[in-house]
Amino acid sequence: MKNLSNNGKNELIGKIIDAINDGYLIGKPVNELHHEIFNTDYFIIGYFKAEEWLKENYGVFAAIETVKNYEIDNFGELNTDISSSEKLVNMLVYILGEELLNEIGLIQENWDEELTEKLSEEIKNELQEL
Repeated sequence: MKNLSNNGKNELIGKIIDAINDGYLIGKPVNELHHEIFNTDYFIIGYFKAEEWLKENYGVFAAIETVKNYEIDNFGELNTDISSSEKLVNMLVYILGEELLNEIGLIQENWDEELTEKLSEEIKNELQEL
């Protein structure tokens, strides 16, 4: 997350908080939060909007490098079409979302538990302190 702007980080935190506030995560395993928040919907739709977000919040070449390294390390090959700003930004946000959620101590401590109302409030408080 070293290349991510403060605005970009705040957007990701907002996405997590919005998902928690929507209530559909209550009762789901904490270890599925990343999948539910960052892998079931697009962060950005539209090539121009995606390109602008990359330029303003991360850097296009830094994004390419991050996605390439992540996919090669985890899958052995690059699968994302890095010529598509939309696909690039959505994969980047998937990766950054994973990193951000891994910073939340409550998530790690409750990894095998179900998300409760109380825990979701505590997670939101921890996110707002980042």
